[in-house]
Amino acid sequence: MATGHDSLLVERAQVEALLDRVESAHLLDDDLSLIARLIRSWLALSEILADKDASLARLRKLLFGPSSDKRVKAPKRQPDTLAAEQSAQPAQSAVAQTGHDATARQPRPGHGRRPASSYTGASQVFCSDPDLQPGTSCPDQLCTGTLYDTQRPAIFLRFTGQPVIGATRFDQQVLRCSACLTRYTARLPESVPPEKWDASADVAIAMWKYGCGLPFYRLARAQAAFGIPLADSVQWERCVEVARSVRPVSDLLERMAAGADILHGDDTRVRILSLMRENKTRGADERKGLQTTAIVARVGQHRIALYRSGRPHAGENIGALLELRPPGLDPPIQMGDALSRNWTHEFTTLVAKCLSHARRQFIDLETSFPQETGYVLDVLARVYGVEAETKGMSAGERLLHHQAKSGPLMEELLGWIEERFAQKLVEPNSALGKAFSYAQRHREGLTLFLRQEGAPLDNNIAELILKLVVLHRKNSMFYRSMRGAKTGDLLMGLIETCRLNGIVAWDYLLALMRNTREVSARPAQWLPWNYHPALRQNRAA
Repeated sequence: MATGHDSLLVERAQVEALLDRVESAHLLDDDLSLIARLIRSWLALSEILADKDASLARLRKLLFGPSSDKRVKAPKRQPDTLAAEQSAQPAQSAVAQTGHDATARQPRPGHGRRPASSYTGASQVFCSDPDLQPGTSCPDQLCTGTLYDTQRPAIFLRFTGQPVIGATRFDQQVLRCSACLTRYTARLPESVPPEKWDASADVAIAMWKYGCGLPFYRLARAQAAFGIPLADSVQWERCVEVARSVRPVSDLLERMAAGADILHGDDTRVRILSLMRENKTRGADERKGLQTTAIVARVGQHRIALYRSGRPHAGENIGALLELRPPGLDPPIQMGDALSRNWTHEFTTLVAKCLSHARRQFIDLETSFPQETGYVLDVLARVYGVEAETKGMSAGERLLHHQAKSGPLMEELLGWIEERFAQKLVEPNSALGKAFSYAQRHREGLTLFLRQEGAPLDNNIAELILKLVVLHRKNSMFYRSMRGAKTGDLLMGLIETCRLNGIVAWDYLLALMRNTREVSARPAQWLPWNYHPALRQNRAA
């Protein structure tokens, strides 16, 4: 009788032979693909379980992805007395200077309610009482005072609901002459433009689809429930119209991003049905993977978000962007994780590696190696604490501050890792050894912020804007063609650019849609951070 362990001992050749027999059967293509995926998944799972470093936590992460970068509640123990003394010194000095323990948990301020100033899209109505005016006597008969304006109105918020897309029906009377049979239709009210689709309807569809990840078919169901049906195909046509109107600004933002000082880039997978069909005819040595690259370009004080979907990886998409870079500029800082596909080798860049990715190597091992990982994570936490102190500093001041405070921390940490290898206290091929080797191997990139002004610590901002792509993929599943993917990339990029710069995307897209001629003629005056003067000028005209 075979044991549970013996049942997993299946040779890869046997599995591949079984796949060949399954693929030769008379089954549907979808069934064959599903069976093949299930068998290969089972085989990969068997190999993971056979790994000496396998654990339930690692297995769960490999199957379902990382759930969070937060540390587990592990006991804070240092690997040796020296490290404990070194890590305790900053806390002791903080207590001596301030008179209290800075590490103690502080209560969260505030009550959780949003202030009225957060509702920037709410219509504002000023209310005054005709019987109560500044300068009149107090209504209290026993009081002899007069009323004055406090300049602090009491605020009452009232919320209403409506369909995403509303509609108004105009029944125009039609008269016809009894002699010549000419038909005369009553005119629309003067305040009603003759266009069927208002710009607000187009922008609303684009915002719900590409800003919130709501699929067309779900919006269609919601609209039908409100009594205002809106077909999927009509929604797509309106989004194409929005993309056509805002393309001049999007093209200008791309050219500006090419001259950026800092470029962040990262990938996530995407489904494009037309390319997936092409994959069936591509050779074994041809690329078949599909991904969306998110690029965040820092141009001065502004941030530009770009998306590129297709077969190229992040490094290739950043390389294509740098082809537009004006000559004579200094090499930009390129931030990313250590995957080779995230880097371009055709252009000179200052390589900055993501410190958060190095940190995740130890987060996954904290339960297995609490002492060693606890020390590393504590040191990195202190580095990020120094980064928080640089808020409001200039690039030069930030660099000097990091060199003075973070430099000794990183030097101590990397020296401690080298000492662990030299004393043979860690096995190089173990999970902990691989995490240590990662930090050693990418030392130059991980510490660029100590040598270069403006160099970021991590690539979190690129991963942040990738969440919108993941949400779209989760809800809408796929793009039908490359045209759909490019339309989504354009609109998502513009919406995320507004969010990164604190701009209300609804107001901005509405302004572009209602001034398409001016936007096409002078896109530089209609960027997210400078469009208000042009908008006021057009309104005055």
